[in-house]
Formats: sequence, structure tokens, C-alpha cells
Amino acid sequence: MPRRDLWQRYRKNRAALLGLSVFGAVAVTALAGPLLYTSDPWALATRPFLWPGDQRSFPLGSDAMGRDVLAGLIHGAWVSLLIGLAATAASVGIGTTVGALAGYFGGWVDNTLMRIVDLILTVPLLVVLLVVASNFSSARTPLGVGIILGLFGWLDLARIVRSQFLSLREKEYVEAAHALGASNKRIIFKHLIPNALGSLIVWTTLAAATAIILEASLTYLGFGVNGANQTSLGRLVSEGVQAASTRPWLFYFPGITLLIIVLSINLIGDGIRDAFDPSNRRVRA
Repeated sequence: MPRRDLWQRYRKNRAALLGLSVFGAVAVTALAGPLLYTSDPWALATRPFLWPGDQRSFPLGSDAMGRDVLAGLIHGAWVSLLIGLAATAASVGIGTTVGALAGYFGGWVDNTLMRIVDLILTVPLLVVLLVVASNFSSARTPLGVGIILGLFGWLDLARIVRSQFLSLREKEYVEAAHALGASNKRIIFKHLIPNALGSLIVWTTLAAATAIILEASLTYLGFGVNGANQTSLGRLVSEGVQAASTRPWLFYFPGITLLIIVLSINLIGDGIRDAFDPSNRRVRA
């Protein structure tokens, strides 16, 4: 389907368009926020636990150490997005490669790779992440946490790509490419992956949202980002949960920001899925 038609179909989904707008606003704020709002997220104020609006220099209040909550939110959103991006990139790279090899070549290659996937799927993901995070504390930087999540988040994608390739490799244009002497590499990258792109993009959006939630879960359990001058939305939620009843802004501001990011990504994924869905295409006269 032409890109222009995909965009036109995506634009007709108001919820998806809203999700894209909200996510874009959050991403721009996270990236450009430190340039526009120059408050240091690690600077200590003279008064801790300032309520939102008490001082102009602290529009969203301060935490137990007197740090600016808004500056921390901007930094935390950037770190969470970086983790989601790193985890998704690692998952897509590994999952697409494994699924493409299994689906295209079949036979013993398919059997071997899928048995490995089945074996890994029997191990609880959160337990594995906790063990890895606890034994490699030096890797608990935003990029390191993202890569760790990605290394264990590609299994579902491998199965999806495999099923797509098993179907696509029997198409006439693939047989024609074989007859013309095209290499396996060219067939995979030129014909098969582009035709499986819809499923890949939809899965990518869902994987990014899942990675951000998993990082928040790890942080809540004490195994997330732990740098001295690094924080994430998950870490802010973890730090503010104990004060939710008495100082609610410390918990609800990062929690709502995390919810908005995940919800907007899911809306984007739903919109992309509908845009690629053949049953939603208009029949032209």
C-alpha cells in the first residue's frame, strides 16, 4: 500500500491521531525541555516538599530533598523514552533476524530456532530480568537497562515474523525472484520484510510501551536505573509511592506522565494496525 494512502487512513482514526500528537508533544518536551526549562533536576532547594504553585521557580513543587519536580519529570521522561527506544531496537533486530531465518529456510533451521524460543519462553521474564539486573549493576544505565530488556523481549516478534515469512515465501513474486537468480539476502530484504512491515511496526509500538512499563516494574523492585544523576519515570513513581497520601504530587505527576506515554503509544499502534488492515481498505470504483 502506498505511504500516502497509509497516512490518509491513519489520519481518519482520531484516537490514533490524538495519540501521535500527545506522544510527539511529550517527546519534544523531553528532548527540548532542558533547553527551555533550565532548572537543574539535581539542585537542592532550601525548602523540601514545596506544594505545586507555592513558588514560581518550582511550578510542580519539590521533593523530599528539595529538588524541582518538573525538572525531574522532564529528565525522567527522556530516560524512559531512551529505554523504550533501546529495548525496541534490540528486540526488533534479534526477533526479525531469528524469525526471518526460521520462516524463510524452514527445515532444521526452523526447528532449531523455534525450540530455542520455546525453551526461553518457559522461563519467567521478570525473574530473568531481576537476576540479570542484580548481577550486572554496572549496566543499570538507561541504555544498559534498555538493552537488557531488549535481549529478552524479542521472542514474540520472532514467532510473528516466522509466520509471516512462512506464508510470504510461497507467493508468486518470491518464486519469480528465485527463477531470476535473486539471492536469498535480496529476497528477504527486498520482498519479504517490506511485505511484513505492517506487523513489524505494530509490534514495535507495543514493545516500546511494554519496555517502559517493565522498566518501571524493575525500578519499583529496586533493580532499575540507579545512576547518581539518572532517573526515570519508574524511579520517580517508586520514590513517590510512599508519600502518595500526604504529598500526592510526588506520585501522581510521574505516574500520570508514564500513563500518558504508554497510552499514546498504544493508540499509535492501534492506528497503524487499522491502517494496514486489508479489511478496512476502501474498494475503489
